[in-house]
Amino acid sequence: MKWLGRLAIAVAAVGGVAAVYLGLVSGALPVDVGVGRRTRRLGPQTVDIAAPREVVFDVIAQPYLSRSTRAMREKVRVLERGSDMVLAAHFTPIAAGRLTATTVETVRFTRPQRVDFRLVRGPVPTVVESFQLDEHGAGTRLVYEGELGTDGWALGERWGHAVAARWEATVAASLSTIKAEAERRAARR
Repeated sequence: MKWLGRLAIAVAAVGGVAAVYLGLVSGALPVDVGVGRRTRRLGPQTVDIAAPREVVFDVIAQPYLSRSTRAMREKVRVLERGSDMVLAAHFTPIAAGRLTATTVETVRFTRPQRVDFRLVRGPVPTVVESFQLDEHGAGTRLVYEGELGTDGWALGERWGHAVAARWEATVAASLSTIKAEAERRAARR
C-alpha cells in the first residue's frame, strides 16, 4: 500500500508541474517576483512597406482605435480605451492551436511615427516594445524593437529565450500582415 501513496504523490507532483508550466505558457499564471531579473533584446526586425506612413500607422492602429474585423477580434480585444492609449488583450494560439496564450498590454499611439507596447500580464514579467515608422523613399520603413525580462536568474533566462523565440515569430507574422494590408490599401488609392 505504500507504493500507492508514493504513486499518488508522484502523480500530484507531475500534475502540479504541468499546471504551472501551462499557466506560464498561456499567461494565466504571471510570475513577477523581481528577483534575479534578466533582460534580453527583442528584434530589431525591419520591414520596408510600399505605402505612406499614415496608411501603415492606420493599419496598425485600426484594431485598437476603431472597428476591427472579425478575424482581428479573435486576436485582439480592447479592454479599456483612452485618447492615445488602450489596454488590450492579445490572443495567440500555441501548442499547435490546442491552447491560447493571453497577454494584456498597454498600447500607446504617437501618430504617425510610433506605436509603443508594454506588457501588463503574460508569460514573463516584463516586455516593452515599439513599432517605429519612418518615411523611406516613397514608402515606409517599420522597425520593431523591444526588451523582454524574466525573473529567476539562469532558469528564468532560459525561459526568456524560449518565450522570445515564439514572441519574435508572432511579431514577424504580424509585420507581414501589416505590410500586405498597408500595400493593398495604398494600391487602392
